Amino acid sequence: MIFTSYDQKQIFVREWMDVKDPIGVVQIAHGMNEYAARYDKFARALNALGYIVVADDHRGHGDTDTDTLGYCEGDMFTDTLKDMAGIAKYYGEKFPKVKYVLFGFSYGSFLTQAFIEKYARFLDGAIIAGSSRQNGAAVRAGRVFAEIGGAFKGKDAPAEFVNNVVFGGYDKKIGGEKFSWLSVDEENNERYRADPYCMYVCSNNFFAGFFKGLSGLYKKKNAAGLDRELPLLLISGAEDPVGGEKGVGRLYDFYKKQGMKRVEKYLIEGSRHEFLNEKVHFDEAFAQISSFLKGLPRRVR
Repeated sequence: MIFTSYDQKQIFVREWMDVKDPIGVVQIAHGMNEYAARYDKFARALNALGYIVVADDHRGHGDTDTDTLGYCEGDMFTDTLKDMAGIAKYYGEKFPKVKYVLFGFSYGSFLTQAFIEKYARFLDGAIIAGSSRQNGAAVRAGRVFAEIGGAFKGKDAPAEFVNNVVFGGYDKKIGGEKFSWLSVDEENNERYRADPYCMYVCSNNFFAGFFKGLSGLYKKKNAAGLDRELPLLLISGAEDPVGGEKGVGRLYDFYKKQGMKRVEKYLIEGSRHEFLNEKVHFDEAFAQISSFLKGLPRRVR
């Protein structure tokens, strides 16, 4: 499905609709350097539970921007957030009598953190996966380097330095081949390395918008928009270099300090970042996610 966003941008949305009597809709926000189709197994499993699944390819990703992977004009983080809100409104109105849940992974998890501060009214619950509370100093430094890169090399130029700092750091934590930090399933890592929709460097514009978005997530004025009754599940691999036990713990503590009443956290032992793509951990992760979904009440929206 092609969704026309607020600025007339054409956003590709993948739908999994093989559900006879839906009990809910799950909207997926995918990670950086990937796309919605990588969630096919997860989406089909959700269909079997009675959930319709929808997922856009974010700006600069997948079938939305095939010819300019990693780049789109404008504030890519904020504009993608608006895309997600428009999509939530569209499907919420199309299926008004069922639960609506946002699942955000990695880059999508940070979009989800921002989403629940601005658009919680669309949701009955949210799942924040492969995430953390990011270090403020590192975020500020990343934004400066991305903006300098944009000024000297162009906003659309690949942000090689920032990309190497971010992903190189993850590689060092885990060791092994490049991108082995993604999962303990090496077949999954190899598929990622071979996928042209994954193996590219995002632009200076992408990183500048991303770090700008991250810098606002934990500010008091933005956190004031949180719905303290919204159920949240924070789920991550315990060995995930993006967050793991410490990063998820910091995020959990942040939400509890903001007065969030229904926050759960779950760490998958022995798992890395892409736990949904690890054969040995998919069932455990899906069981926890399905339990969370089943426990969600249908809120008045």
